[in-house]
Formats: sequence, structure tokens, C-alpha cells
Amino acid sequence: MGGLMLVFFSVLAVLFAALVIALRQPMRCALALVSHMVCLSAIYACLGVHVVAVFQVLIYVGAVMVFMVYTIMLLDDRDDSFRYRFSGSSLPALAVIPLLVGGVWLVVDRSSGWSLSVAAADRQLFTFVSFAGEFMRRYWFHFELATVLLLVGLLAAWTAVKEGNHG
Repeated sequence: MGGLMLVFFSVLAVLFAALVIALRQPMRCALALVSHMVCLSAIYACLGVHVVAVFQVLIYVGAVMVFMVYTIMLLDDRDDSFRYRFSGSSLPALAVIPLLVGGVWLVVDRSSGWSLSVAAADRQLFTFVSFAGEFMRRYWFHFELATVLLLVGLLAAWTAVKEGNHG
């Protein structure tokens, strides 16, 4: 059952990723990206990495995507991209779908004997304390850099909106 759910959410994640590329309106793209990230969280949950699944929802869906949707809502809604439902990238995205389906089929076919017992065995070795310690040892600089980049993006969006109102 777990393997079937894993394949189901993987196919959904690929579908929503293709919609992010194919859709033209920014808000619909953002909602497709939110759906993609929720599917990724479900994949992590199926693999038994529940802490990463929760972080995926809390950090990416709950914080980053809310910020992106808020920024999209601040943009000018008179943009002509709202007139067309799909973007010019729709045809290349549709051309890639059979390749992705074939790749997923090959992976599922080759791993039909593979079970999720490896993830269940590693679950006992993973604790929040070990994750936090390893994260702060290796990735503290990357985390702080992402924080600074998000702040710069926020300031740039605020400046663009402020300049647009005065112009």
C-alpha cells in the first residue's frame, strides 16, 4: 500500500510541476507549486521521514509560498498575461511528459522487488536532535544566506510596488 501511495503522489507531483510550467497566470502557477510541494511532503511521509514532511509543509508551503502569493497579489493585475490561459512553454512541457512517464515506469518496473523496509529501519536512527545538530554544523551558512536573500527579495518587491505607485 505504501509503494502505491508513493507512486500516486509521485505522479501527482510531476503533474503539478508540469502545470507550473504550462500555466500562464502567476496565481495559478503559484497554486500548482503549492500543490506540488504538498505532494512532495506526502512522498516524504510515505518514505517515513515525517520530520522533513512536516518541515516541507510548514516552511515551504506555509511561509515561502504565502510570501510568493502575497507578492503576486501586489503585482499589477492589468498585466496581459491574464488574457491567455497557457504560456508558450506548454508545448515543450507536453513533449516532456511522455519522457517523465516512461522514466517513472522504468523506475517502478526495476524497483518492483524493493520494499520500504530500508526507510523503516533508518527511522529509528533519525532524531530531531541529530538532525538539528548536523544541520547547524553543515548548513548554517546556507540557511543564513537564504534568509538574507529572502530579505533582499522582500525589499526589492516593496521598492518596486512603492515606485510603481509614485510613477
